[in-house]
Amino acid sequence: MKVLLLLFTALFFGDLAMAWDPSQFKKESKEELRKKLTNEQFRVTQENGTERAFQNEYWDNHREGIYVDVVSGEPLFSSLDKFDSGTGWPSFTKPLEPDNIVYRQDRSWFMVRNEVRSKHADSHLGHVFDDGPPPTGKRFCMNSAALRFIPKEDLEKEGYGEYRGLFEGTKDE
Repeated sequence: MKVLLLLFTALFFGDLAMAWDPSQFKKESKEELRKKLTNEQFRVTQENGTERAFQNEYWDNHREGIYVDVVSGEPLFSSLDKFDSGTGWPSFTKPLEPDNIVYRQDRSWFMVRNEVRSKHADSHLGHVFDDGPPPTGKRFCMNSAALRFIPKEDLEKEGYGEYRGLFEGTKDE
């Protein structure tokens, strides 16, 4: 059924961009990732780093679209759930795909925090805190270096057409 839907989408939109499929993802070696990622992306995702506040790509991004793991492409967050937390990092009230998120206890920096990692690539993304706005009360404070932004107008082309409906009738339509 999914194959028929993809073929219909390809005929309708004129290109065959395949949806992200976790069964097709195989994490590359550290050496390959060093070649593929910037130094900052590698430090954040593979070495549990944190980028500088207010000096990262997406902290002030207001465009509509989704955020995916920079290593695997797995869908993580939507701009519809993004808010200005005042921290200088992109912050979200909830994940777009909760099954693509893994939580771990982080005891670094002399405190206990809840680390957020991507399920399939095991990328360090950031942390989640209980000081966010309603309705969830959560603040998923992410590193831009761990994310790739897919604007809503590129979702089909990039293989994420299934999320296009999220943005139907939004302000930029």
